[in-house]
Amino acid sequence: MPLSDLWNVMIVDIRNPALLWQALALVFCVAAGWGLAGLIGRSLLKNRDEQGRLMRVGLGGVARVLGPLLTVALLSLSKVILEHFQTVNLLRVALPLFVSLAVIRTFFYLLRRAFARRGQVGEALQTFERVFAFTAWIIVALHLTGILPDILRALETTMLPVGAKKTSLLDLLQGIVSIVVLMILALWAGAALEERLMHVERMHSSLRVALARVGRAALILVAVLFSLSLAGLDLTVLSVFGGALGVGLGLGMQRIASNYVSGFIILFERSLAIGDPITLDKYSGKVSRINTRYTVLRSADGTQTLLPNEMLITGVVLNQSVTNKNVRAVTKLVVSYDSDLAVVMPLLEEQPKGVDRVLETPAPNVLLTAFVADGYELEVGFFLGDPENGQGGPISEVNRKIYALVHTGAIKLGHPSMDTRLLDAHITSMMARTPEGASDATEGGVKQTGADLGKN
Repeated sequence: MPLSDLWNVMIVDIRNPALLWQALALVFCVAAGWGLAGLIGRSLLKNRDEQGRLMRVGLGGVARVLGPLLTVALLSLSKVILEHFQTVNLLRVALPLFVSLAVIRTFFYLLRRAFARRGQVGEALQTFERVFAFTAWIIVALHLTGILPDILRALETTMLPVGAKKTSLLDLLQGIVSIVVLMILALWAGAALEERLMHVERMHSSLRVALARVGRAALILVAVLFSLSLAGLDLTVLSVFGGALGVGLGLGMQRIASNYVSGFIILFERSLAIGDPITLDKYSGKVSRINTRYTVLRSADGTQTLLPNEMLITGVVLNQSVTNKNVRAVTKLVVSYDSDLAVVMPLLEEQPKGVDRVLETPAPNVLLTAFVADGYELEVGFFLGDPENGQGGPISEVNRKIYALVHTGAIKLGHPSMDTRLLDAHITSMMARTPEGASDATEGGVKQTGADLGKN
Protein backbone atom coordinates (compact mmCIF):
# COMPACT_ATOMS: atom_id res chain seq x y z
CA MET A 1 0.00 0.00 0.00
CA PRO A 2 1.42 3.46 -0.92
CA LEU A 3 2.38 5.73 1.94
CA SER A 4 -0.14 8.38 0.90
CA ASP A 5 -2.92 5.79 1.10
CA LEU A 6 -1.63 4.73 4.52
CA TRP A 7 -1.96 8.32 5.67
CA ASN A 8 -5.60 8.46 4.49
CA VAL A 9 -6.39 5.12 6.18
CA MET A 10 -4.80 6.33 9.40
CA ILE A 11 -7.01 9.45 9.36
CA VAL A 12 -10.06 7.20 8.98
CA ASP A 13 -8.87 5.00 11.87
CA ILE A 14 -8.14 7.93 14.17
CA ARG A 15 -11.27 7.16 16.24
CA ASN A 16 -10.35 3.50 16.53
CA PRO A 17 -9.28 2.59 20.12
CA ALA A 18 -6.59 0.35 18.65
CA LEU A 19 -4.81 3.48 17.50
CA LEU A 20 -4.10 4.28 21.16
CA TRP A 21 -1.94 1.16 21.48
CA GLN A 22 0.05 2.18 18.43
CA ALA A 23 0.57 5.68 19.83
CA LEU A 24 1.72 4.22 23.17
CA ALA A 25 4.07 1.84 21.35
CA LEU A 26 5.46 4.76 19.32
CA VAL A 27 6.11 6.90 22.41
CA PHE A 28 7.69 3.94 24.22
CA CYS A 29 9.98 3.08 21.30
CA VAL A 30 11.18 6.69 20.91
CA ALA A 31 11.77 7.15 24.65
CA ALA A 32 13.47 3.76 25.02
CA GLY A 33 15.66 4.26 21.94
CA TRP A 34 16.96 7.68 22.95
CA GLY A 35 17.19 6.63 26.60
CA LEU A 36 19.37 3.62 25.81
CA ALA A 37 21.55 5.77 23.52
CA GLY A 38 22.01 8.29 26.34
CA LEU A 39 22.97 5.55 28.79
CA ILE A 40 25.56 4.18 26.38
CA GLY A 41 27.03 7.66 25.85
CA ARG A 42 27.27 8.36 29.58
CA SER A 43 28.86 4.97 30.24
CA LEU A 44 31.55 5.76 27.67
CA LEU A 45 32.28 9.11 29.29
CA LYS A 46 32.67 7.53 32.73
CA ASN A 47 35.42 5.19 31.58
CA ARG A 48 38.77 6.79 32.46
CA ASP A 49 41.42 4.26 31.46
CA GLU A 50 43.37 4.37 28.20
CA GLN A 51 41.18 1.81 26.51
CA GLY A 52 38.10 3.80 27.51
CA ARG A 53 39.56 6.94 25.93
CA LEU A 54 40.18 5.10 22.69
CA MET A 55 36.62 3.75 22.79
CA ARG A 56 35.23 7.25 23.36
CA VAL A 57 37.09 8.49 20.29
CA GLY A 58 35.65 5.66 18.19
CA LEU A 59 32.17 5.40 19.71
CA GLY A 60 31.51 8.96 20.92
CA GLY A 61 29.74 9.81 17.67
CA VAL A 62 27.86 6.52 17.65
CA ALA A 63 25.83 7.64 20.66
CA ARG A 64 24.21 10.27 18.46
CA VAL A 65 23.40 7.66 15.79
CA LEU A 66 22.22 5.01 18.24
CA GLY A 67 19.06 6.96 19.11
CA PRO A 68 17.28 6.66 15.73
CA LEU A 69 18.79 3.19 15.09
CA LEU A 70 17.42 1.77 18.34
CA THR A 71 14.10 3.51 17.75
CA VAL A 72 13.82 1.92 14.29
CA ALA A 73 14.62 -1.50 15.74
CA LEU A 74 12.03 -1.14 18.51
CA LEU A 75 9.40 0.20 16.10
CA SER A 76 9.97 -2.76 13.77
CA LEU A 77 9.61 -5.18 16.68
CA SER A 78 6.41 -3.44 17.89
CA LYS A 79 4.97 -3.49 14.39
CA VAL A 80 5.60 -7.26 14.07
CA ILE A 81 3.95 -7.93 17.45
CA LEU A 82 0.92 -5.64 17.10
CA GLU A 83 0.02 -6.56 13.53
CA HIS A 84 -1.08 -10.00 14.78
CA PHE A 85 -3.83 -8.32 16.81
CA GLN A 86 -4.78 -5.12 14.94
CA THR A 87 -3.89 -2.78 12.12
CA VAL A 88 -0.60 -0.88 12.50
CA ASN A 89 -1.05 2.00 10.05
CA LEU A 90 0.42 4.58 12.47
CA LEU A 91 3.58 2.53 12.94
CA ARG A 92 3.86 2.04 9.17
CA VAL A 93 3.75 5.83 8.71
CA ALA A 94 6.18 6.56 11.57
CA LEU A 95 8.72 3.92 10.58
CA PRO A 96 9.89 5.61 7.30
CA LEU A 97 10.43 8.90 9.15
CA PHE A 98 12.76 7.33 11.70
CA VAL A 99 14.45 5.21 9.04
CA SER A 100 15.28 8.40 7.08
CA LEU A 101 16.62 10.00 10.26
CA ALA A 102 18.78 6.95 11.02
CA VAL A 103 20.11 6.79 7.45
CA ILE A 104 20.99 10.51 7.41
CA ARG A 105 22.78 10.44 10.77
CA THR A 106 24.62 7.21 9.92
CA PHE A 107 25.74 8.60 6.56
CA PHE A 108 27.12 11.80 8.04
CA TYR A 109 28.72 9.93 10.93
CA LEU A 110 30.66 7.85 8.41
CA LEU A 111 31.67 11.03 6.57
CA ARG A 112 33.01 12.57 9.78
CA ARG A 113 34.90 9.38 10.57
CA ALA A 114 36.37 9.22 7.07
CA PHE A 115 37.33 12.87 6.60
CA ALA A 116 37.20 14.97 9.77
CA ARG A 117 36.15 14.34 13.36
CA ARG A 118 36.59 17.85 14.70
CA GLY A 119 37.42 21.41 13.71
CA GLN A 120 35.86 23.44 10.91
CA VAL A 121 35.16 20.41 8.75
CA GLY A 122 33.21 18.66 11.52
CA GLU A 123 31.18 21.81 12.15
CA ALA A 124 30.47 22.17 8.42
CA LEU A 125 29.28 18.57 8.27
CA GLN A 126 26.97 19.07 11.25
CA THR A 127 25.45 22.19 9.65
CA PHE A 128 24.98 20.43 6.32
CA GLU A 129 23.48 17.43 8.15
CA ARG A 130 20.87 19.61 9.87
CA VAL A 131 19.90 21.35 6.62
CA PHE A 132 19.74 18.08 4.69
CA ALA A 133 17.76 16.30 7.43
CA PHE A 134 15.24 19.15 7.67
CA THR A 135 14.74 19.16 3.89
CA ALA A 136 14.41 15.38 3.73
CA TRP A 137 11.84 15.29 6.52
CA ILE A 138 9.72 17.97 4.81
CA ILE A 139 9.75 16.01 1.54
CA VAL A 140 8.84 12.77 3.32
CA ALA A 141 6.00 14.49 5.20
CA LEU A 142 4.62 16.00 2.00
CA HIS A 143 4.87 12.62 0.31
CA LEU A 144 3.07 10.86 3.17
CA THR A 145 0.21 13.34 3.08
CA GLY A 146 -0.13 13.08 -0.71
CA ILE A 147 0.39 16.84 -1.17
CA LEU A 148 3.78 16.59 -2.88
CA PRO A 149 2.50 15.79 -6.44
CA ASP A 150 0.05 18.71 -6.33
CA ILE A 151 2.78 21.08 -5.15
CA LEU A 152 5.14 19.90 -7.90
CA ARG A 153 2.46 20.44 -10.58
CA ALA A 154 1.70 23.93 -9.27
CA LEU A 155 5.38 24.88 -9.26
CA GLU A 156 5.86 23.50 -12.75
CA THR A 157 2.94 25.47 -14.22
CA THR A 158 3.98 28.75 -12.58
CA MET A 159 6.20 30.60 -15.07
CA LEU A 160 8.53 33.46 -14.22
CA PRO A 161 10.18 35.83 -16.73
CA VAL A 162 13.98 35.51 -16.57
CA GLY A 163 15.47 37.86 -19.12
CA ALA A 164 14.09 37.11 -22.59
CA LYS A 165 12.91 33.65 -21.57
CA LYS A 166 10.43 32.24 -19.12
CA THR A 167 11.24 29.51 -16.67
CA SER A 168 9.08 27.56 -14.28
CA LEU A 169 9.22 28.12 -10.56
CA LEU A 170 10.12 24.44 -10.12
CA ASP A 171 13.21 24.80 -12.31
CA LEU A 172 14.21 27.94 -10.42
CA LEU A 173 13.87 26.22 -7.06
CA GLN A 174 15.80 23.21 -8.35
CA GLY A 175 18.58 25.54 -9.47
CA ILE A 176 18.70 27.28 -6.10
CA VAL A 177 18.77 23.95 -4.27
CA SER A 178 21.51 22.61 -6.53
CA ILE A 179 23.59 25.75 -6.03
CA VAL A 180 23.22 25.62 -2.25
CA VAL A 181 23.97 21.90 -2.04
CA LEU A 182 26.97 22.07 -4.36
CA MET A 183 28.37 25.13 -2.58
CA ILE A 184 28.06 23.40 0.79
CA LEU A 185 29.75 20.32 -0.64
CA ALA A 186 32.51 22.46 -2.17
CA LEU A 187 33.14 24.28 1.11
CA TRP A 188 33.14 21.00 2.99
CA ALA A 189 35.53 19.40 0.50
CA GLY A 190 37.81 22.47 0.63
CA ALA A 191 37.91 22.38 4.42
CA ALA A 192 38.59 18.62 4.38
CA LEU A 193 41.40 19.12 1.85
CA GLU A 194 42.93 21.89 3.95
CA GLU A 195 42.81 19.80 7.11
CA ARG A 196 44.44 16.88 5.31
CA LEU A 197 47.19 19.08 3.88
CA MET A 198 47.95 20.69 7.23
CA HIS A 199 48.88 17.25 8.60
CA VAL A 200 51.40 16.49 5.82
CA GLU A 201 54.64 17.12 7.72
CA ARG A 202 56.92 16.44 4.76
CA MET A 203 55.48 19.34 2.80
CA HIS A 204 56.57 22.95 3.42
CA SER A 205 54.04 24.93 5.45
CA SER A 206 53.75 27.67 2.81
CA LEU A 207 53.14 25.12 0.06
CA ARG A 208 50.46 23.44 2.18
CA VAL A 209 48.65 26.75 2.69
CA ALA A 210 48.95 27.61 -0.99
CA LEU A 211 47.55 24.27 -2.16
CA ALA A 212 44.71 24.53 0.35
CA ARG A 213 43.75 28.03 -0.84
CA VAL A 214 43.97 27.11 -4.53
CA GLY A 215 42.05 23.86 -3.97
CA ARG A 216 39.23 25.62 -2.14
CA ALA A 217 38.97 28.34 -4.81
CA ALA A 218 38.94 25.72 -7.61
CA LEU A 219 36.24 23.65 -5.87
CA ILE A 220 34.02 26.70 -5.35
CA LEU A 221 34.46 27.74 -9.00
CA VAL A 222 33.61 24.25 -10.27
CA ALA A 223 30.58 24.08 -7.95
CA VAL A 224 29.26 27.45 -9.19
CA LEU A 225 29.72 26.58 -12.87
CA PHE A 226 28.21 23.10 -12.47
CA SER A 227 25.23 24.37 -10.49
CA LEU A 228 24.54 27.08 -13.08
CA SER A 229 24.57 24.47 -15.83
CA LEU A 230 22.15 22.31 -13.80
CA ALA A 231 19.88 25.32 -13.41
CA GLY A 232 19.72 25.61 -17.21
CA LEU A 233 21.65 28.88 -17.53
CA ASP A 234 23.86 29.43 -20.55
CA LEU A 235 27.45 29.78 -19.35
CA THR A 236 28.38 31.93 -22.34
CA VAL A 237 26.65 34.87 -20.66
CA LEU A 238 29.44 34.79 -18.08
CA SER A 239 31.91 36.06 -20.67
CA VAL A 240 30.41 39.54 -20.37
CA PHE A 241 30.64 39.35 -16.61
CA GLY A 242 34.23 38.10 -16.84
CA GLY A 243 35.19 41.02 -19.09
CA ALA A 244 33.59 43.54 -16.73
CA LEU A 245 35.32 41.91 -13.78
CA GLY A 246 38.68 42.09 -15.55
CA VAL A 247 38.21 45.80 -16.28
CA GLY A 248 37.22 46.40 -12.66
CA LEU A 249 40.29 44.59 -11.40
CA GLY A 250 42.49 46.53 -13.78
CA LEU A 251 41.15 49.96 -12.87
CA GLY A 252 39.56 50.12 -9.46
CA MET A 253 41.01 47.08 -7.69
CA GLN A 254 44.70 47.30 -8.54
CA ARG A 255 45.93 47.25 -4.95
CA ILE A 256 43.57 44.45 -3.91
CA ALA A 257 44.54 42.32 -6.90
CA SER A 258 48.19 43.10 -6.24
CA ASN A 259 47.86 41.90 -2.65
CA TYR A 260 46.20 38.66 -3.74
CA VAL A 261 48.83 37.96 -6.40
CA SER A 262 51.57 38.82 -3.92
CA GLY A 263 50.07 36.39 -1.43
CA PHE A 264 50.27 33.51 -3.89
CA ILE A 265 53.83 34.51 -4.84
CA ILE A 266 54.85 34.40 -1.17
CA LEU A 267 53.22 31.02 -0.67
CA PHE A 268 54.66 29.40 -3.79
CA GLU A 269 58.22 30.73 -3.64
CA ARG A 270 58.43 29.99 0.13
CA SER A 271 60.18 33.26 0.96
CA LEU A 272 58.21 33.35 4.21
CA ALA A 273 56.92 30.56 6.40
CA ILE A 274 54.67 30.45 9.43
CA GLY A 275 56.82 31.00 12.51
CA ASP A 276 59.52 33.11 10.81
CA PRO A 277 60.64 36.17 12.81
CA ILE A 278 60.77 39.11 10.39
CA THR A 279 61.22 42.87 10.42
CA LEU A 280 59.61 45.15 7.83
CA ASP A 281 60.01 48.91 8.20
CA LYS A 282 58.88 49.60 11.80
CA TYR A 283 57.05 46.28 12.24
CA SER A 284 58.73 43.29 13.87
CA GLY A 285 57.39 39.96 15.02
CA LYS A 286 56.68 36.35 14.13
CA VAL A 287 54.57 35.30 11.14
CA SER A 288 51.50 33.60 12.62
CA ARG A 289 49.31 33.29 9.50
CA ILE A 290 49.69 33.86 5.75
CA ASN A 291 46.46 34.69 3.94
CA THR A 292 45.99 35.41 0.27
CA ARG A 293 45.53 39.16 0.90
CA TYR A 294 47.48 39.89 4.07
CA THR A 295 49.95 38.34 6.49
CA VAL A 296 49.46 38.37 10.27
CA LEU A 297 52.56 39.40 12.21
CA ARG A 298 52.56 38.73 15.95
CA SER A 299 54.98 40.83 17.99
CA ALA A 300 56.68 39.85 21.24
CA ASP A 301 54.12 41.79 23.35
CA GLY A 302 51.22 39.83 21.84
CA THR A 303 49.87 42.48 19.45
CA GLN A 304 49.04 41.44 15.90
CA THR A 305 49.77 43.46 12.77
CA LEU A 306 48.03 42.81 9.44
CA LEU A 307 50.57 43.50 6.69
CA PRO A 308 49.32 43.69 3.07
CA ASN A 309 51.18 41.11 1.02
CA GLU A 310 52.25 43.77 -1.45
CA MET A 311 54.52 45.28 1.23
CA LEU A 312 56.26 41.93 1.69
CA ILE A 313 56.98 41.72 -2.05
CA THR A 314 58.00 45.31 -2.79
CA GLY A 315 59.63 46.17 0.56
CA VAL A 316 62.88 45.08 2.17
CA VAL A 317 62.07 42.26 4.60
CA LEU A 318 64.55 41.18 7.25
CA ASN A 319 63.89 37.46 7.71
CA GLN A 320 65.87 36.18 10.65
CA SER A 321 65.32 32.49 9.91
CA VAL A 322 65.72 31.98 6.15
CA THR A 323 69.26 30.55 6.50
CA ASN A 324 70.10 30.96 10.18
CA LYS A 325 67.78 31.62 13.10
CA ASN A 326 70.53 32.90 15.40
CA VAL A 327 70.01 36.58 16.18
CA ARG A 328 72.47 38.90 17.93
CA ALA A 329 71.09 40.87 20.87
CA VAL A 330 73.02 43.82 22.33
CA THR A 331 73.08 46.02 25.40
CA LYS A 332 75.18 49.19 25.62
CA LEU A 333 76.81 50.99 28.53
CA VAL A 334 79.34 53.80 29.08
CA VAL A 335 82.24 53.21 31.47
CA SER A 336 84.45 55.89 32.99
CA TYR A 337 87.68 57.02 31.31
CA ASP A 338 89.43 55.87 34.47
CA SER A 339 88.50 52.25 33.69
CA ASP A 340 91.03 49.72 32.40
CA LEU A 341 89.46 48.25 29.24
CA ALA A 342 91.80 45.26 29.35
CA VAL A 343 90.06 44.25 32.58
CA VAL A 344 86.52 45.56 31.96
CA MET A 345 85.92 44.06 28.49
CA PRO A 346 86.75 40.40 29.39
CA LEU A 347 84.67 40.82 32.55
CA LEU A 348 81.64 41.96 30.52
CA GLU A 349 82.08 39.08 28.04
CA GLU A 350 81.47 36.61 30.88
CA GLN A 351 78.12 38.09 31.93
CA PRO A 352 75.86 36.69 29.12
CA LYS A 353 77.20 33.18 29.68
CA GLY A 354 74.81 30.98 31.60
CA VAL A 355 71.78 33.17 30.88
CA ASP A 356 68.74 31.22 29.66
CA ARG A 357 68.33 31.12 25.83
CA VAL A 358 71.83 32.63 25.23
CA LEU A 359 73.94 30.48 22.90
CA GLU A 360 77.46 29.44 23.82
CA THR A 361 78.44 29.39 20.14
CA PRO A 362 78.91 32.01 18.73
CA ALA A 363 80.37 33.26 22.00
CA PRO A 364 79.38 36.63 23.50
CA ASN A 365 81.70 39.55 22.66
CA VAL A 366 82.26 43.16 23.72
CA LEU A 367 82.99 45.97 21.25
CA LEU A 368 84.32 49.50 21.84
CA THR A 369 81.90 51.48 19.69
CA ALA A 370 82.62 55.14 20.50
CA PHE A 371 84.36 57.71 22.71
CA VAL A 372 81.65 59.89 24.21
CA ALA A 373 81.82 62.82 26.61
CA ASP A 374 81.16 60.66 29.64
CA GLY A 375 83.53 57.77 28.87
CA TYR A 376 84.01 54.67 26.71
CA GLU A 377 80.87 53.35 25.01
CA LEU A 378 80.88 49.54 25.05
CA GLU A 379 78.49 47.12 23.32
CA VAL A 380 77.87 43.71 24.88
CA GLY A 381 76.61 41.31 22.19
CA PHE A 382 75.33 37.74 22.47
CA PHE A 383 73.32 35.38 20.26
CA LEU A 384 69.83 33.89 20.72
CA GLY A 385 68.63 30.73 18.99
CA ASP A 386 64.91 31.45 19.33
CA PRO A 387 64.32 35.09 18.32
CA GLU A 388 60.59 34.42 17.85
CA ASN A 389 60.26 34.38 21.66
CA GLY A 390 61.54 37.96 21.97
CA GLN A 391 64.82 39.46 23.22
CA GLY A 392 63.63 41.36 26.28
CA GLY A 393 64.11 38.55 28.81
CA PRO A 394 67.77 37.70 28.08
CA ILE A 395 68.77 41.37 27.74
CA SER A 396 67.18 42.16 31.11
CA GLU A 397 69.00 39.26 32.78
CA VAL A 398 72.37 40.35 31.34
CA ASN A 399 71.74 43.93 32.49
CA ARG A 400 71.01 42.70 36.01
CA LYS A 401 74.34 40.87 36.11
CA ILE A 402 76.13 44.02 34.91
CA TYR A 403 74.30 46.01 37.59
CA ALA A 404 75.68 43.63 40.21
CA LEU A 405 79.23 44.42 38.98
CA VAL A 406 78.51 48.14 39.13
CA HIS A 407 77.10 47.77 42.62
CA THR A 408 80.24 45.98 43.86
CA GLY A 409 82.53 48.57 42.21
CA ALA A 410 84.08 46.18 39.67
CA ILE A 411 82.84 48.47 36.88
CA LYS A 412 82.67 52.26 37.13
CA LEU A 413 80.08 53.88 34.88
CA GLY A 414 80.77 57.20 33.23
CA HIS A 415 78.93 60.28 34.44
CA PRO A 416 78.66 63.90 33.22
CA SER A 417 81.44 66.29 34.42
CA MET A 418 81.81 70.08 34.24
CA ASP A 419 85.00 71.97 33.28
CA THR A 420 84.87 75.44 34.93
CA ARG A 421 88.02 76.93 33.37
CA LEU A 422 86.14 78.66 30.58
CA LEU A 423 83.61 79.99 33.10
CA ASP A 424 86.39 81.44 35.30
CA ALA A 425 88.00 83.19 32.34
CA HIS A 426 84.68 84.69 31.26
CA ILE A 427 83.90 85.98 34.77
CA THR A 428 87.39 87.49 35.10
CA SER A 429 87.09 89.38 31.80
CA MET A 430 83.70 90.74 32.78
CA MET A 431 84.88 91.98 36.16
CA ALA A 432 87.95 93.66 34.61
CA ARG A 433 85.61 96.15 32.94
CA THR A 434 84.20 97.39 36.29
CA PRO A 435 85.64 100.39 38.31
CA GLU A 436 88.90 99.71 40.18
CA GLY A 437 87.32 100.06 43.66
CA ALA A 438 84.53 97.58 42.82
CA SER A 439 87.03 95.31 41.08
CA ASP A 440 89.30 95.19 44.13
CA ALA A 441 86.36 94.67 46.41
CA THR A 442 84.96 91.82 44.38
CA GLU A 443 88.09 90.20 43.00
CA GLY A 444 88.58 88.05 46.04
CA GLY A 445 84.96 86.94 45.89
CA VAL A 446 85.23 86.11 42.22
CA LYS A 447 88.38 84.13 42.70
CA GLN A 448 86.87 82.39 45.66
CA THR A 449 83.81 81.57 43.64
CA GLY A 450 85.93 80.20 40.81
CA ALA A 451 87.95 78.14 43.25
CA ASP A 452 84.79 76.75 44.79
CA LEU A 453 83.41 75.83 41.38
CA GLY A 454 86.70 74.13 40.52
CA LYS A 455 86.44 72.04 43.63
CA ASN A 456 82.90 71.04 42.75
